[in-house]
Amino acid sequence: MWFLDQKDMPDKWYNIQADLPEPLPPVLHPGTGKPIGPEDLAPLFPMELIKQEVSTERWIEIPDEVQDIYRTYRPTVLHRAYNLEKALDTPARIFYKYEGTSQAGSHKLNTAVAQAYYNKQEGIKRIATETGAGQWGSALAMGCSFFDIECKVYMVRISYDQKPYRRILMETWGAQCIPSPSPDTNAGRDMLKKWPDCPGSLGLAISEAVEDAASRDDTHYSLGSVLNHVLLHQTVIGEETIMQMEMADAYPDIVIGCVGGGSNFAGQALPWMRDKLSGKSPQMRIISVEPESCPKITKGMYTYDFGDVVGLTPLLKMHTLGHTFIPPAIHAGGLRYHGMAPIVSHLNNLGLIEARSAHQMGIFEAAVMFARTEGIISAPETSHAIRIGIDEALKCRESGEAKTILIAHSGHGHFDLTSYAKYLAGEITNFSYPEEEVKKALQDLPRV
Repeated sequence: MWFLDQKDMPDKWYNIQADLPEPLPPVLHPGTGKPIGPEDLAPLFPMELIKQEVSTERWIEIPDEVQDIYRTYRPTVLHRAYNLEKALDTPARIFYKYEGTSQAGSHKLNTAVAQAYYNKQEGIKRIATETGAGQWGSALAMGCSFFDIECKVYMVRISYDQKPYRRILMETWGAQCIPSPSPDTNAGRDMLKKWPDCPGSLGLAISEAVEDAASRDDTHYSLGSVLNHVLLHQTVIGEETIMQMEMADAYPDIVIGCVGGGSNFAGQALPWMRDKLSGKSPQMRIISVEPESCPKITKGMYTYDFGDVVGLTPLLKMHTLGHTFIPPAIHAGGLRYHGMAPIVSHLNNLGLIEARSAHQMGIFEAAVMFARTEGIISAPETSHAIRIGIDEALKCRESGEAKTILIAHSGHGHFDLTSYAKYLAGEITNFSYPEEEVKKALQDLPRV
């Protein structure tokens, strides 16, 4: 294991927008179709986050108050998976950066603390948000508790039912957590009329949270992935890892992370992308992994779409399955989102990253192997990255190449043991989202 001293913790976030070979496509107003301005976002976000969203400065200072909270769980540890390597009989060297030691159990706290801080600075009393598997809702509940901000979380119903302890965690930190679709908003009520047993989706939960925030002067909206400022806050992961890999006298040939909206993947990958873009490591492979049942990059379209079901959000240029897409009730609830972060989508469109998809049974098989060799019970989301990491290590066994593989391990799966129980009992099945259903959802894309 490689540890950093707290004095070595990054004091700046890395902004890849300064180094992109082509700038990001503009964000468009849903009504006019024209690029949005700060005034359009001000009802939902504090101005400092809006500035970060569009900034092209390479480094952005982390406020002292945020660093103070980071120090309660950062820097996190870099591990080498010696036992996994031995079990696979591979010449590959496998490293993983473990974010599961945060109080909330995942990487999400890196942006939750920052977003709560900036909202507090602007005098906001209440924040509304959505959550899929509950990692983001848990992290924001904790962040809001530190800054004495009221928090309401709309949790995707299937995850609300599957993961009750996530709800209890949020409530313990003082947040209110309700299942989405809910009777509390027009978006929720409309869906419940059409589909009383709707399992929910992140897109729908976003619609509810945005509607909630827009209806109250004392409330802002907070998002745990997708947006540029969220990915920015996560880059502390990769910046720490760069220093730790130097300590280990290693450099990655392959960087792998799971993707739902893209924040965990980006947190590890974007600082390494700096080396790829500068020419220091042009051959480095950076791989994003998504569920085969929610394949927005591998089967979706790169186009403008809403970030939510109802169409309340600005239009983002991203890989999407269509904002009306309701994903199947897989156990990796944090990856059940119809779209992908514009930055990740842009890098994929430029051919700078690779995209893979993985089946449920394969990811749980990998998760169990990881648990039995490395001892960590991983979140189902993280297990997508572990699956592809194992696959790449097995390729090295066949070729004899001793490649260095770096896995972004986004969090533990202690609240996902029901899912593990179903896998161990043989009750988990694979699901490939049908092409015809993808085409159907894409028919509702906005015209730009």
